[in-house]
Amino acid sequence: MPTDRGLKFMNAAHRAVLRITGGRVGRSFGKMPAVELTTVGRKTGKVHSVMLTVPVREGDTLVVVASRGGDDRHPAWFLNLQANPVVQLSLQGNPAQSMRAHVATPEERARLWPKVTAAYKGYASYQKKTDREIPLVLLDPTT
Repeated sequence: MPTDRGLKFMNAAHRAVLRITGGRVGRSFGKMPAVELTTVGRKTGKVHSVMLTVPVREGDTLVVVASRGGDDRHPAWFLNLQANPVVQLSLQGNPAQSMRAHVATPEERARLWPKVTAAYKGYASYQKKTDREIPLVLLDPTT
């Protein structure tokens, strides 16, 4: 599993590639669009941003996966949005918009998980690495 420092480095590298190429490289991973999710720290109140992919989109609802590569711990961004579900999201380099996050209900997860793993088979292997159920987060515009 990547360390916290490693994850921060990968996020910084992703942003750098986007900036250097003017968004021509790094706007997607396979067929999944890249997003920058900005949350407010649950302990510090500081703003934090992370680069993620969206394996499933249903209308205006975007689905992101709190996998942390199959680690036994939830990613910090997930814990932050649980504490404060109003987030900012920039889709493929577009201006950020306010979104409200909620963790998929068991019924939503059962319906969405096959779509998530069809978009990227790695998510299924991440789930096999951990005893925790990897959460799916649904993001909906606030306006």
